[in-house]
Amino acid sequence: MQGPGIPDFDDPAPIAPPTKLADAASTLIGWMKWGGLIGAVGALVAAGIMMAVGRRNRNNMAVEGAMALPWVVGGLALILGATSIVGWLI
Repeated sequence: MQGPGIPDFDDPAPIAPPTKLADAASTLIGWMKWGGLIGAVGALVAAGIMMAVGRRNRNNMAVEGAMALPWVVGGLALILGATSIVGWLI
């Protein structure tokens, strides 16, 4: 339902680009996902180190390391579920 004076446009389904462009896009997205996963592993290791080092006499560092864990897990969820989220929104 469109209001007066608003043109009625259809919503076409996404169409894959030509083969070479689709391959390049898939490669780029794969690299970004790989980089994100490597970054997340590094962040988990860094949070663990902060928690281990901050165990004695540096409890603020341990707290900061523990507070980083939900952010890292949230980032991982976004990285791994990005295509599903975009597909759901479309």
